[in-house]
Amino acid sequence: MRKKSGLLWSIEQGICYFSLVCLTLLPLAEACARVFFRSRVPASPGLIVHLLLILGLLSGMITAGAEEHLSIGLLQYSKSEKIKNLFAVCSGLLSAFVVTIFMWCSASFIKIYLSPAQMIGFIPDQVFALVMPIGYAVTAFRFARLVPLRGKARVLPAIAILLGTICSLPVIFKFVWGFDVPDSAYTISGGFSTLAWYLKTPILVFLILAALAGAPLFVVIGAAALLLIYGSGGEMDVVSNQVYTALTQNTFVAIPLFTLAGFFLSESRAGTRLLAAFKSLFGWFPGGSIIAAVCMCAFFTSFTGASGVTILALGGILYAVLSENAPYPPKFSIGLLTASGSIGLLFPPSLPIILVGAATRTNTIHLFLGGIIPGLILVAGMILLGISISVKTKIPRESFHLKKAGAALKDSALEMLLPFLLVAGYFSGVLSLVEIGAAAVIYIFVVEVFVFKDIKIGEVKRVFARAVPIIGGILSILALAQALSYYIVDTQAPERFARWIQGAVSSKYLFLLILNLSLLFIGCFIDIFSAILIVLPLIFPLGAVYGIDPVHLGIIFLINMETGFLTPPVGMNLFLASYRFRKPFVEIARYVVPFLLIQLGVVLIVTYIPVLSTYLTKLY
Repeated sequence: MRKKSGLLWSIEQGICYFSLVCLTLLPLAEACARVFFRSRVPASPGLIVHLLLILGLLSGMITAGAEEHLSIGLLQYSKSEKIKNLFAVCSGLLSAFVVTIFMWCSASFIKIYLSPAQMIGFIPDQVFALVMPIGYAVTAFRFARLVPLRGKARVLPAIAILLGTICSLPVIFKFVWGFDVPDSAYTISGGFSTLAWYLKTPILVFLILAALAGAPLFVVIGAAALLLIYGSGGEMDVVSNQVYTALTQNTFVAIPLFTLAGFFLSESRAGTRLLAAFKSLFGWFPGGSIIAAVCMCAFFTSFTGASGVTILALGGILYAVLSENAPYPPKFSIGLLTASGSIGLLFPPSLPIILVGAATRTNTIHLFLGGIIPGLILVAGMILLGISISVKTKIPRESFHLKKAGAALKDSALEMLLPFLLVAGYFSGVLSLVEIGAAAVIYIFVVEVFVFKDIKIGEVKRVFARAVPIIGGILSILALAQALSYYIVDTQAPERFARWIQGAVSSKYLFLLILNLSLLFIGCFIDIFSAILIVLPLIFPLGAVYGIDPVHLGIIFLINMETGFLTPPVGMNLFLASYRFRKPFVEIARYVVPFLLIQLGVVLIVTYIPVLSTYLTKLY
């Protein structure tokens, strides 16, 4: 992350940090008021979701300034600096152009669709929503400023913003005149809509190429939503309406909370303590270091919800353990850690599971239960491969010492207890999902700052600074993916797609095979958060058509997306591992092949043995 300075940057960070703190404290205050006093904090639900709106837009601004928005960026691995510079220029100009349209759409949405009489506590809803046009304006400016151009070419970013404003004329007219738009303005708007409809195919192809070239995914997804909604006769500011809807959803509040909890874990010495505990327990066993590494990756990924965070945060320490204490070949160690970066996504309190539950209205507790056995099988598969390599290469084992194991467990007990405490609080019904996220942050904060003192009070700001760009990247994608999902559902595409599949494929088992292949392909190109909102609505109606349990279908979706992180040519974990371990992308792809085959085998097992996903749900 680039270091920034200046008054605006400090204000943005301060508001983001304040919003995160309030998002943590308000749900806990609500829980305490409800449990102990049978009361509630006034206006708490509205304040919480509108703080999420503020956090989403401001963290998106910060992520843009730090150049950390999620992207595929396949072509950025070209060895030619000229080609990479050209792609960076095109990506920056496109981003400035598209985000300028978001800005004008947001201004129109606030004026036309939000009532001044609608209050959140004593603050009008419109005041909170002002963060949308402001946030997108600053983001557009930052994209324009970061375009790597010199001399007279520096005028191109300004032209991109101007063109974005011209293309926003339909919503600018609404912003100026409201619903009483003059006939001449309607004529211009109709012309824009017709042009968008006829050019939608080449523009969509261009957007796909832009994504491959490195354009931020939220820009590409948002541009596609704008094009499809407006080209089909809808209003452009529907996109901003959906952004507002997404970022004022109670379910999404858990995302920044669990992400922040994950960063408190990764920035402390929790990893070292947990690793020592796992090694003391399993070091005597063949492949003991591998068991420890895989368990560590699963533990951390279940909190961050993003496999990339696990690879970047723990890759170094785990690679050292596998390479120094047990001399595994470097290609094996890198392959294992790359493949293990996502195996925790099936364990609670996994963010993707939460989003699947929200997107499909499936019981989240059932999804948590449904992911446990498949997740354990996936972990076991990775460990068994590691054990076989250990036996084959005669890796020395460590002696088991009861006293050493007891001391290591005592040191890491507070961190190990966290998942069990959260699951107990949620499954018992005492705490809501958001309150569980808040409890996780407070618990980890107290443990790491005051009990172990790994993080000094003055260093807490550093943890927030590391977490905010990840939060901004995820929320930006989710907000625009909601708009694209709206278009997909509004056009009844899921129902039509289900009827077509039913007519083309009669066998349930053949359908499941096609589904797996399709999801693996999608997982190569789309991050899991946007896929949940864009792709899942298309395939979920098929579950009813073929008699597939909703929990089983959700787990199939998630485990395929996990495996897609490792699937060339664009698996996200491959790129992140290439960056972390400083190895060529092609080498990383070759290193993960054995682990990818294991995961593909587990995908088939989970797909065709549904009881693995549904058994525990019947016990609850």
